[in-house]
Amino acid sequence: MKFQPDATQASSVTAYGPGWVTVNGEKVTSSVVISANGPRFPWNCANFEDLKNSHFERLAEMDVELVIFGSGERIRFVQPDLLQSLFARRIGVETMDTQAACRTYNFLAGEGRKVAAALLL
Repeated sequence: MKFQPDATQASSVTAYGPGWVTVNGEKVTSSVVISANGPRFPWNCANFEDLKNSHFERLAEMDVELVIFGSGERIRFVQPDLLQSLFARRIGVETMDTQAACRTYNFLAGEGRKVAAALLL
């Protein structure tokens, strides 16, 4: 019996470190959103303190069931009022540090889940 991984079209985080991630082999050094069923795009937010409703409203427009929020080098929780656009569309949000968010996103995307990762770098 030959074992082979399931083929997936989802973007994946192939490496990460302080201030960067590699998505499908391409190094990214600014905050980014990746999705299992959509395009990757820059997330115009340099740090946690700059987060606004508009950052999460854009995520709410995506066709996902879950957003994994990578809050940087340490876990920091977003004020609930910033997440209302996601909650209104019944999109779940999980918060973790960015490295944990990368691992969790890869696992769920590999299962074929409709997931996005919003990563602060």
